[in-house]
Amino acid sequence: MDFAGQADGTIGDVVRTSLGPKGMDKMIQTPQGEVIITNDGATILKHIAVLHPAAKMLVDLSAAQDIEAGDGTTSVVVLAGSLLGAAEKMLNKGMHPTIIAESFLKASVKAVEYLTEISTPVDLKDKAQLLRAASTSLNSKIVSQYSSILAPIAVTAVTRLVTPTSTNVDLKDIRIVKKVGGTIEDTVLVDGVVLNQTAITSGGGPNRMEKAKIGLIQFQLSPPKPDMDNQVVVNDYRQMDKILKEERTYLLNLTKKIKKSGCNVLLMQKSILRDAVTDISLHFLSKLKIMVIKDVERDEIEFLSKSLGCKPVADIDAFTEDKLGYADLVDEEHTAGARIVKITGVKNPGRTVSVLCMGANSLVLEESERSLHDALCVVRCLVKKRALIAGGGAPEIHVSRMLSQYAQTLSGMEAYCFQAYADALEVIPTTLAENAGLNPIAIVTELRNRHAMGEKNAGINVRKGLISNILEEDVVQPLLVSTSAIELATETVALLLKVDDYHLTR
Repeated sequence: MDFAGQADGTIGDVVRTSLGPKGMDKMIQTPQGEVIITNDGATILKHIAVLHPAAKMLVDLSAAQDIEAGDGTTSVVVLAGSLLGAAEKMLNKGMHPTIIAESFLKASVKAVEYLTEISTPVDLKDKAQLLRAASTSLNSKIVSQYSSILAPIAVTAVTRLVTPTSTNVDLKDIRIVKKVGGTIEDTVLVDGVVLNQTAITSGGGPNRMEKAKIGLIQFQLSPPKPDMDNQVVVNDYRQMDKILKEERTYLLNLTKKIKKSGCNVLLMQKSILRDAVTDISLHFLSKLKIMVIKDVERDEIEFLSKSLGCKPVADIDAFTEDKLGYADLVDEEHTAGARIVKITGVKNPGRTVSVLCMGANSLVLEESERSLHDALCVVRCLVKKRALIAGGGAPEIHVSRMLSQYAQTLSGMEAYCFQAYADALEVIPTTLAENAGLNPIAIVTELRNRHAMGEKNAGINVRKGLISNILEEDVVQPLLVSTSAIELATETVALLLKVDDYHLTR
């Protein structure tokens, strides 16, 4: 167990400094030489090359929190590190690991109960509450000054996908298209669909189409090619001519069939074996006034067919009018130096949303996308578990106090473990205070004092550097983020406690 303690101490310290609105960011250089600047615990840990198996578990822990709640990935690692520290102290006193693990798990169940007690239920129609939660999540990121732009986007995107009965939102239905150019302020929620690809205008085809009928094809408009490479030697000019003619007629027939169905915008799936289009077919398509967009990725097909109401077609003979999607306008726009294709006014849209994410350079852009993802996850948590709690270290101190009181009713070893668990929870407010440059001891003592006087929502106001009612400052987080962090951290620690030896095998 002591070997786990060292590993987790180091990992905990790495992400510890990036917790909270005043947290620092990490700059990571990958082996390929690309640079990532991020504040997101899961991203940091994912890129750190961890050799130690116990430390690897912490990396998985933050990934699990990322999947379950999406936010609070830093807190969960810091919490686990602190719990391990507490466990280690007790082990050194000669307590048995199994007892500690069992008590910790019991304590975590209690902690979740206490959290649920102080939470306030939230209605998904109440946009203001959702916005508060989303902005709180964005506050600790680089893009915090743009939270007034990104938070509403996150809320609108998720609420569009929610049905009154749904308990979860699939984030795959929210498409984030990143383009370098402009600033973060240019990030918009598009009513319709945004494509990463640009229209092909080399054949002289149109790049704007009103009253569009959209076809999504998975076959190629190029002469068929055998599977193996073989060479045909043609020594007669007439036969050469014949081959070329053959090719033209083949392509002409294909394009005519496409035109016949009434389609005037063509989305083509990327092909591995051969070119999706040739110059000749492009020429024919532009003559027939059909807008072409190629290189649609395979995993986009599902999203597009869902959003546009068109069905993907794998064979030319199946290409009929009922497979098409209808939209008012397909237009290639130039926004701030980036070319994108927007499809607006879709006739029977599915429940999907597109967000166009802009940024001045790729570093900012990537981080902006990650932050937006966290904000989306926060709103999604509120769909899963419709309750909010205060932020700013308030819930942790509250739970810590309640657990201490509860520990006094227990006897023997268990009481001792509960007390240690309660103290370990204080790492979150302590770290928040540390990162804001405040005196952690004074702040946390003051915080406990306030809670003892019955102010359940007293938390650390990082902006002003004092203790205040955190709900009035609009610092809120979904209940699910905290409960899942406590549950996951405790489970991981219990698992590590049960390990007593570590062997390298050859």
